[in-house]
Amino acid sequence: MRKMGLKRSITVRWAVNTLGLVVVMLILAEILLLTIARNYYNSSAEQYLASRMETISSALGRFTSASAYRTEVRNIVEQFSEKDKFELMALSDAGGVTLTSSGFQPSDWLPTGDFWAAEDSPDGGVFSDLKLESGEHILRYTKLLPGLSREYSAMMIMTSLDAVDAQVRAIAATVTAVAAVMVLLMLASGLYFVKSIVLPVRQISDIARSYAEGDFSERIEKRSDDELGDLCDSINYMAGTLESTEKMKNEFISSVSHELRTPLTAIKGWSETLSVMENDPETVKKGMRVISGETQRLSDMVEELLDFSRISDGRFTLNKQTTDILAELGDAVLIYTERAKELGIDIEYFEPEMLPFVWGDPARLRQVFINIIDNAVKYSNPGGKVSIEAYEQNGRVVVSISDTGVGIPAEDLPKIKQKFYKANQTRRGSGIGLAVADEIISMHGGELIIRSEEHKGTTVVITLPTEQRTKS
Repeated sequence: MRKMGLKRSITVRWAVNTLGLVVVMLILAEILLLTIARNYYNSSAEQYLASRMETISSALGRFTSASAYRTEVRNIVEQFSEKDKFELMALSDAGGVTLTSSGFQPSDWLPTGDFWAAEDSPDGGVFSDLKLESGEHILRYTKLLPGLSREYSAMMIMTSLDAVDAQVRAIAATVTAVAAVMVLLMLASGLYFVKSIVLPVRQISDIARSYAEGDFSERIEKRSDDELGDLCDSINYMAGTLESTEKMKNEFISSVSHELRTPLTAIKGWSETLSVMENDPETVKKGMRVISGETQRLSDMVEELLDFSRISDGRFTLNKQTTDILAELGDAVLIYTERAKELGIDIEYFEPEMLPFVWGDPARLRQVFINIIDNAVKYSNPGGKVSIEAYEQNGRVVVSISDTGVGIPAEDLPKIKQKFYKANQTRRGSGIGLAVADEIISMHGGELIIRSEEHKGTTVVITLPTEQRTKS
């Protein structure tokens, strides 16, 4: 129903807004053209009638004798050479017809009031356009004569306009046919054009609904290299990104579930063990240490998830103050030194004597250092080494943390800081720690750069502006 409604809507809007406007314009153009054609033919006929009558009037104007004048009028009317096309009549001063070129008196229905209209005309001539009872369309011109005879005071020349009307009708039929062909061609091309829009839109609508339901397997077929083609490319790119994000999210959920299950299993197991071994202090001490460690691990994981949630909805804030980077970095190194030794990993810390202060949140910066060092230890194998170095360079504090661990594949390196992304699924971790760390460093005006080579190790370089440079 929605698809058909969409199609009808686009087609109707096109028909009303485009085709309807064109049809109206063609009708107006045809009316204008026919009006111009009729006026042209009528004007030509009027000019010819006026010209013939002017010639006759000029010829009669040379006479001064009434008898010669009457004789010449009769000769002109009776010997009129174009009687097959025109009817020439002589009128008396009473407006009646006294002589005709055809020899027949006009019927009583032929109005003769033009004589009186000609008398009131400044140039003594008047045109009239009449539709006779027989249906014939005529044009006539009445012109006053010199007036040497009351019997021949004026002349009237008359012609039929039926041929003109037929010509105008032929033009109208031709123009209408041309306009109809234009409309049909526009209708055919327009419907093709609308179809070329409707079909991709329907496909986009159908596939977009499948995306909304979580199925990102389909892709939109690109039919043209225009704006619709660009839209198809954009939606396909969006689908690919959403599919990748959905996959990372599912892996993240699986990873977090595993990460939560491991400490909970340890806590549950040691709790059950301690409940039946109350008289073994050494076992109780070890169990409590494991429970405490796993509880802290759970707490850190929950805090990391909360941080990520705050970043996602814009609620993540920093409590900035003058911060000693060496103090925060030293605490992080201290936390992991013993843990690394237990895993057979050596931590080397090249601590400088002094570094400039930075304007930042000490707790969040320590969190970043802990996260990076934890990753370095986590992705290193027994016998590996983690090197930590801090120094000043070009007005910025630089912290470099390197390991000799498994490294990151080249294809995974550009995505390693994306949310939910986890390059190595065999190592513990939720996959959002680097995303949180990168956001914290960015909020401090710094940069977190990762360089890695698979099977050779990873180096993370953190740069932060000094306090002096931040406030300058």
